[in-house]
Amino acid sequence: MAEKATTTENGSDFSFTRSGNSNTTNTGRRGLPMIQTQKRPTDSETTEVCHDDSTPPVKAQTIHELHSLQKKKSTPNTPIRTTQGPFANISEEERQKQQLQSISASLASLTREKGPKVVKGDPSNKVTHTPVDLHHHIPTLFDVVSDSALKFTHVLYNLSPAELYEQAIKYEKGSFITARGALATLSGAKTGRSPRDKRVVKDDTTEHHLWWGKGSPNIEMDEHTFLINRERAVDYLNSLEKVFVNDQFLNWDPEHRIKVRIVSARAYHSLFMHNMCIRPTPEELEEFGTPDFTIYNAGQFPCNRYTHYMTSSTSIDINLARKEMVILGTQYAGEMKKGLFSVMHYLMPKRNILSLHSGCNMGKNGDVALFFGLSGTGKTTLSTDHNRYLIGDDEHCWSENGVSNIEGGCYAKCVDLSKDKEPDIWNAIKFGTVLENVVFDEHAREVDYSDKSVTENTRAAYPIEYIPNARIPCVAPHAKNVILLACDAFGVLPPVSKLSLAQTMYHFISGYTALVAGTEDGIKEPQATFSACFGAAFIMMHPTKYAAMLPEKMQKHGATGWLVNTGWSGGSYGLGNRIKLAYTRKIIDAIHSGSLLNANYTKTEVFGLEIPTAIDGVPSEILDPINT
Repeated sequence: MAEKATTTENGSDFSFTRSGNSNTTNTGRRGLPMIQTQKRPTDSETTEVCHDDSTPPVKAQTIHELHSLQKKKSTPNTPIRTTQGPFANISEEERQKQQLQSISASLASLTREKGPKVVKGDPSNKVTHTPVDLHHHIPTLFDVVSDSALKFTHVLYNLSPAELYEQAIKYEKGSFITARGALATLSGAKTGRSPRDKRVVKDDTTEHHLWWGKGSPNIEMDEHTFLINRERAVDYLNSLEKVFVNDQFLNWDPEHRIKVRIVSARAYHSLFMHNMCIRPTPEELEEFGTPDFTIYNAGQFPCNRYTHYMTSSTSIDINLARKEMVILGTQYAGEMKKGLFSVMHYLMPKRNILSLHSGCNMGKNGDVALFFGLSGTGKTTLSTDHNRYLIGDDEHCWSENGVSNIEGGCYAKCVDLSKDKEPDIWNAIKFGTVLENVVFDEHAREVDYSDKSVTENTRAAYPIEYIPNARIPCVAPHAKNVILLACDAFGVLPPVSKLSLAQTMYHFISGYTALVAGTEDGIKEPQATFSACFGAAFIMMHPTKYAAMLPEKMQKHGATGWLVNTGWSGGSYGLGNRIKLAYTRKIIDAIHSGSLLNANYTKTEVFGLEIPTAIDGVPSEILDPINT
C-alpha cells in the first residue's frame, strides 16, 4: 500500500511507493522505494507541455561583451557647473579633450612643441579607444619624425584603489593581497630615502631665498642638468605603453590649496599618492585644469651617472621655477611624499604660513596639540589617539586660519606593530592600504611585522579617513600645546619638561634626536643627530626663518611648549631601556588635560629644564634622569 502523497511548494506531487508485489518496477537500488513525481496541471497548463522557468538570455554575443555589461559607465561623474572655470559650459567630449591636452603638455619633451599622443584607458582592454585629436596639426616635410611620435601613450587617470590593485597584481612582481586586504609591495633596492641624491636647481631666485652650504639639505644643480634628467624621465615614461596620472591636492585649507599632478609608471606609486594626497571630488577633478606642481616618477630608470652633479644612479631633482620634480633610480615612494613636503616648505612661508613637520590632534573641547619630531620619534603613534580627533600625522601648516593638514593620508612605521599597542594603525591596514616591504606567510598571507628580512623601514600608507576619529576636513583652530619629541639615545633628557618660549625656539631650531634604524639607507642603530626644526632634511629656507615664525604664533595664540623624550631612560642605548609607550601616553594625556601645567616642578642645572615631580600613572623615579 502506497504512503500518503506529499505536495511540494511548486505544486508537484511526490510519493514513496511501496508495493507488496515483488515484481513491481517501483523499487530502486538495494530495495529502496523510488520517488515518483508528477506535475499537477494548472488552469493555463496541460500535462503535455513542459514548464519553462528559465530567464531571458544575456544580451551579449561574446565573452568580452558579457564582461563589459558587468561594469557601469561612471562618467560624467557630476553635472557640469555653469560657474566660471577651465571646464565650465563645455561638452563632455570637449572636457575630456582639454584634460588630455593638459596631460600631454605635462609629458611634452622640451625639444618638441607638442606632447605625446595620449588616450585614456588600459591598453590590455580590447576596447577600441578613439584617440582625441589634441593638436589639429597637419604634418609637413620639416616635422621631426620618431618612433615615439607614432605611438599612443595610454593614460590611466585617477584610478580607484580597486583598479590599481588589479594593475599591481597583474603587472608588478612582488605585489600581493594580504590576509587583511592591504596591498603588499616592494620598493626595489631602495627601502628608504636617499638624501645625498636629492638636488635643487640653483637659479637667480633660489640663490637668495633658499638655504645653501654647510648643513643644508639643498644640494645644488644647474638648470641645464635638471633639463637633461627631466628629458630622460619624460622619454622613459613616453616609451611605456601606459602611465598612471594622479591629479590631487595638498593642504586642506581651501584658501591655500596646491594642485599637484603625479605621473608614474607603477600602480604602487599611483595608489601610494592616491592615499597620501588629498583626493578631489569628481566635481573638483572636472575643474582641475593646469597643476601647480608636477612630479615625473621614472624611478625604475636610472639617471646617467656621467651627467654633471650626479653621484650615483639615483637622482631626485626639484626645480621650483618650473614647478617640477624628477625622480630617477629609486622606486621608494616616500621620495614623492617628502619631495612635495619640501616644496610646501618653500611655498607656504612666502605666504607667511608656517610649514611644520608635525602630527596634530584636537580634543573634544577644541584644544589643539602639535607633535614635532623626526621619523621614529612617535609622531604618528602619539598623534593617533582614539580619545582625540586626528588632524594629521606628519605634515601641517599653521596659518591665520588655524592649523591644517597638508596630506590626505598617513604613513606609519610598521616594524613590530601590534594590535594591542597601536589598535588604530592596526585596524587601518585593510583594503586600500599600501604595505611597503613587509614579510608575510606565503600561504595565509598574514603579515609578520616583527620580520625585518627586507628592511626595518616597513611602512603602511592609508587614507586618513581609515582612522575612525579623523576629523574631515582636516583643519583645526590654533594650537594650544606644542610638543617637541626627541628620541634621546643617551638617556640624558627627562621624559618630559616644560619649556619657556625662548627654550621652545632653541630646542626647535636644534632638533636633537637620534635617527632610528631603517629611516635612511645605512642606518642600522640609533645615531645622535641635530635636525633643524625637527625636519632639516625637508626645509628649503634657513632654519631661522621657521624658528622665528613658531614663537610668534605661540605667543599670539597662547600656546605652551613641551619637550618629550621617547628614547632611552636609565642609560644609553644598549644599557638602559626605551621609555614605555604607556608612560609616554600618560604624559601626553596630562599635557592635553592641562593638569601638567599645575604640577610642581624642579629645575635642572643644565639647560634649566623644568621637570614635574609627579605625573599620574608614571613612576616618579624616571622623571629625573639623575635618579635612573
